[in-house]
Amino acid sequence: MTEAVVGKLAEALASSAPLMCAWVGMNEAAVAETLAREAFDAVVLDMQHGAVDFAGASRAILSVALAGKPAIVRIPVGDFAVASRVLDAGAAGILAPMINSRDDAGRLVSFTKFPPVGERSWGPRAALTLSGLEPPAYLKAANRLTQTIAMIETRAALDALDDILGVDGVDAVFVGPSDLSIALSDGQGVDARGAVLLGAASRIVDRVAAYGKYAAMFCFDGKDAGAMASKGFKLVSVGSDQTLLRSAARSELAAAWAELSPDTRKTAN
Repeated sequence: MTEAVVGKLAEALASSAPLMCAWVGMNEAAVAETLAREAFDAVVLDMQHGAVDFAGASRAILSVALAGKPAIVRIPVGDFAVASRVLDAGAAGILAPMINSRDDAGRLVSFTKFPPVGERSWGPRAALTLSGLEPPAYLKAANRLTQTIAMIETRAALDALDDILGVDGVDAVFVGPSDLSIALSDGQGVDARGAVLLGAASRIVDRVAAYGKYAAMFCFDGKDAGAMASKGFKLVSVGSDQTLLRSAARSELAAAWAELSPDTRKTAN
């Protein structure tokens, strides 16, 4: 295990290259660890729409650390208390959905940053080991090492973007493209890569630069991740555990059938 694994996220963010993240919704630490052993920069554990619960997230954070990678946890909507708990469990970042105002952002920061920035309480049980630091050094460094990322998914959030970015302790914003596209269409449809969504995404990238912060984005596959990174998104997902598993299954099944003669293929199907 790499003891300074928590600090690897902040270190990677300081480089010029974008970060490619695995996205895990299955509540199985082995899945997260398997993906962490590939060339991903970090692993996102999804407690909002995924099946990951607190115990599963705690186990997966340690399993991902065994592969020498940092973990980011997407918490459930409004569950800021669990943000503190997973940070204590060794998460290197918090991804918080539905941050729609300065007040929302301030409440989030109060749970994820130590004073004087926030009000996070002391209890970094696994975080100390995964940071490689002694308690006084961890207290001094934690606000810099652990990332607080606010998700932009609604018209209200888009309108309040500068207010959210202006909150001390918010390190980045993350575009939830499906929800934001639904909001921008007034509920008429999902168009996560439509012109309206991409226009909003471009404005977000421009605004984060003015605050010296960065933008992140959920992406649906490798090509999409590369395209969004080229538009200025610093941290992007590369599909999800489910989509990667299904894609690999389809590819291998197609390869298997391709080895059979047309007659055999027809009979077997």
